[in-house]
Amino acid sequence: MKRTIKDIDVAGKKILLRLDFNVPMNTKTGNITDLTRVLESLPTITYLSEHKAKIIICSHLGRPNGIRDERYSLAPVAQALAKLIKCKVSFANDTIGEDAKAKISAMEDGEVVVIENLRFDSREEQNDPEFAKSLASLADIYVNDAFGTCHRKHASTYGVAKLLPNAIGFLINKELKVISRILSNPDRPLVAVLGGAKIKDKIPVIENLLDKADTILIGGGMAYTFIKALGGEVGNSLVDEEKLSLAKEYIEKSKNSRAEIVLPIDNICNLDIDSSEKPKKFVSTKIDPNYMGLDIGPKTVKLFKSYIKRAGTVVWNGPMGVFENPLYAKGTNKIAKYVAKSKGFSFVGGGDSASAVVKSGYSKKIDHLSTGGGASLMLLEGKSLPGVDIIEDIEEQK
Repeated sequence: MKRTIKDIDVAGKKILLRLDFNVPMNTKTGNITDLTRVLESLPTITYLSEHKAKIIICSHLGRPNGIRDERYSLAPVAQALAKLIKCKVSFANDTIGEDAKAKISAMEDGEVVVIENLRFDSREEQNDPEFAKSLASLADIYVNDAFGTCHRKHASTYGVAKLLPNAIGFLINKELKVISRILSNPDRPLVAVLGGAKIKDKIPVIENLLDKADTILIGGGMAYTFIKALGGEVGNSLVDEEKLSLAKEYIEKSKNSRAEIVLPIDNICNLDIDSSEKPKKFVSTKIDPNYMGLDIGPKTVKLFKSYIKRAGTVVWNGPMGVFENPLYAKGTNKIAKYVAKSKGFSFVGGGDSASAVVKSGYSKKIDHLSTGGGASLMLLEGKSLPGVDIIEDIEEQK
């Protein structure tokens, strides 16, 4: 069990708190379009503030590629945070420079300083030892509560943790407990709904869930590789030719595993994604050569619903089609609705799945909406997270 902030004395200490403030923003207006990640961090910030810690928040935002780009400044996020918590929040316009050092030096117990975007320095993503050392010099204790970046070995998620006493925050602790429960002791039946465009992104998840889940429902672009592997005609649909034999192997494995793999039986198709033609419906194994599958069809929605409805636990990662286009969002929106209304425990992975649920309006009915797409996916694969592994265990301190 990893050490949490409740296991350490933080009073009067400077805490370098790594959060995931990589919020979606309108780069033209500078307005934050979704504050979910900031809201999820509030319990940890509030606890540290109430326990008289001096809180130095660090995060990345966007992909500035190692140069200062004001479109990705954390200043608007710091302003938003100041409106959400009672303690004083200051913003430093650099990370390890004079402004950050001056504002940190002037802090009182319980106050917050947000330092500028870590990725304005190219050394962050390189896990540069000197940059990690400079970050560590700002604080007495390191706390990681940025679940969405725990699968990365960056200076602020890995390197600095080697240099300071460390712990995880409440958000990471919650994410770890939820996914551990799903994989080790779920309420059954455990139904996994997997989608997205690329089969290669989900191969390790499917492999890990074959002996853990009861049913694996496969939709999205990755489904066409499975359908073609079984001899189906999928037209111009997205297919990973290199993974056809592997897809067939998993279908065969499922016959002797716990999990049953269920594929789409009909699809909404068009000549291409941008076609102005009216979409057509095809049986999944007989898609016209000139058409490509862009969403699951109504019969598949009904079939998937029948499994989700009786699930004790349902895990969803990946949209069922090109949900960004309203013409091909119905399948994803319907699945979001059924997962939300499921009587079982519902878990939705981050990334596109979370975006789809939020867009569909059912996010508040999901039992656990993960804040980290890549991180949650890695845990569902049965792997550990570097940003968590580096944190000391409680047992080591006894």
